[in-house]
Amino acid sequence: MILTPRWLRSPQPAAGKQILEQISQIAHSLVIVNDSELRTRCQNLRRLNPHLAADREEMTVRCFALTYESVRRVLDLTYFPEQLLAGLAMIRGEIVEMNTGEGKTITAVLPACWFALTGQSVHVMTVNDYLAERDFHSLSPVYGRLGFTTALNQPGLSVETKRSAYQADIIYGPGYEFGFDYLRDQVNLFSQKRHRLGSRFSSRLSGIPASDPQPVQREHAVAIVDEADSVLIDEATVPLVLSSQGGRPADNADVYQAARSTALSLKTDHDYVVNTATSELQMTDTGIARLAADVRQLPSTRLDRPWRQYVEQALRAELFYQREVHYIFRDKKVQIVDPHTSRIFTDRTWRDGLHQAIETKEAGTITNENRPIARIRRQKFFHLYNMLTGMSGTVQGCQQELSDIYRLSVCVIPPHKRCRRIDLPPRLFVDGDSREQAVVQSIQEIHSTQRPVLAGTSDIHTSKRLSRLLDQCHIAHQVLNGLQDESEAKLIASAGEPGTITIATNLAGRGTDIKLGAEAIQAGGLHVIATELQLSSRIDMQLMGRAARNGEPGSSQIFASIEDRLFLEQMPDGRHSLRRQADLNGEIAVTNQLNHHIAKMQRSAERNAMRGRKQLVKHDDWLTNAACRAPG
Repeated sequence: MILTPRWLRSPQPAAGKQILEQISQIAHSLVIVNDSELRTRCQNLRRLNPHLAADREEMTVRCFALTYESVRRVLDLTYFPEQLLAGLAMIRGEIVEMNTGEGKTITAVLPACWFALTGQSVHVMTVNDYLAERDFHSLSPVYGRLGFTTALNQPGLSVETKRSAYQADIIYGPGYEFGFDYLRDQVNLFSQKRHRLGSRFSSRLSGIPASDPQPVQREHAVAIVDEADSVLIDEATVPLVLSSQGGRPADNADVYQAARSTALSLKTDHDYVVNTATSELQMTDTGIARLAADVRQLPSTRLDRPWRQYVEQALRAELFYQREVHYIFRDKKVQIVDPHTSRIFTDRTWRDGLHQAIETKEAGTITNENRPIARIRRQKFFHLYNMLTGMSGTVQGCQQELSDIYRLSVCVIPPHKRCRRIDLPPRLFVDGDSREQAVVQSIQEIHSTQRPVLAGTSDIHTSKRLSRLLDQCHIAHQVLNGLQDESEAKLIASAGEPGTITIATNLAGRGTDIKLGAEAIQAGGLHVIATELQLSSRIDMQLMGRAARNGEPGSSQIFASIEDRLFLEQMPDGRHSLRRQADLNGEIAVTNQLNHHIAKMQRSAERNAMRGRKQLVKHDDWLTNAACRAPG
């Protein structure tokens, strides 16, 4: 168990200031120390750590000072006092909120080194593999100079490579991959226990030593979660599910084809009822009777579930799942698009026949269903860690959920420099077409000043529509949506150049740092356009936070439509009155009253989402308890 120093549990402002001064003084004294001595001093702290319970304050100050100097030597950067405060808060096991551009990436190095001194494994989790690889390569020399070993945990690595990686002091990787590694270990351990007697008996007969596979992961000691609100809150509705690999052509493809044929013959409001706001459907008595009659005429008798469920999945595929929004269709294959990051997952599938229903819809290769082998709720996985901490630019608003589910408190760190971003008034339109025309016009106006522009879209489909409109106006631009051949890093690096226009999905929403040159800053900095109003204001703020980072100038503006999901769910009836207020260009004036109501709708949507996540936790706990009470 990792002990948190008593002096860190309830720090007083005066004590905090004194600690920062001590760190700074020691760090400055280390400038004349050579690299070998720097490493030796850190390793001395590491060896003495178990015997310094009474002097942990000194250990913390010296560890932070050594890290401070290593960062200065390797990256030519120095820590701001606010970053040191954030590091101290993470040692306390808190979630830190720091504004975008305040240097969260190097701030995480402070607690990572401190926890590594205890000799326990530190897992630094990012929202995707791109950010994990970026941070690993840039920060490994910092850790190495202090004598810490590092590793990168990515999907697709061999068991031997992963086992070796987990022996490192500090491991970087996407959060979900740590979870999948845990599930693989559990499956292997269960299989080992089940076959242990037989394998040992046969090995004695054959004279061949029995294999005794060890877990890939070590203990779950420390998790430092980047973009903590995304990983711990937004993605918590989707459990981690380890499945058997399907992918082969299905031998019962005719069942899915028959289900789609039946689904297309059903009539809305007669055979089934649709709730577009919640993406739910319900079969009527008439529809159920129709399916009961059809099941006797199926071309195949092999059904893995009731016929009604096949047809309902075919209906969901037709009504609720859109190409280049929820998935892409490439090389006759359906590939899922992550709703939070817009990344394309080539090795994931929907379950319960939904993936096959979408393959049938797209006339692609219908594959065998993946069979779930093991699953774990993300909340339960993170509870495995002795110490859980993290950071994000947008934590306020979900403090209660972090406290209720994870027993985590939030520490808000003041910005080092005043934010100079100008948030222009939001604009509202009756439909997507009128909004897109206004977005193009706004891009043209900003582009004429040679400021870089980032237009954020919620999905691939919208990014391609906006790109076509800019092409029609002969406006040069680049697109970052996961489909392009250019490297993501290259596109992001050029997004801050003067006059550059970048259309991006959520790929550019979290963790990306668009660096500006002197010319772009002088022109007014990055201008961010949000082409949709999100259900959560935190998601809007993530995109807007790409502008005016670290005291730079910049601006942002939201272009919304009453066809956005927020209005469909939260204002299903009031949209008609808003439509009547539109001008000839389809724009609706956003009054203070309407602006207040929009904020109220987002808070309502956030509360609904939180209730849904808590209900999932309760349901999962009930299932676990029921399984424990079951006989046998």
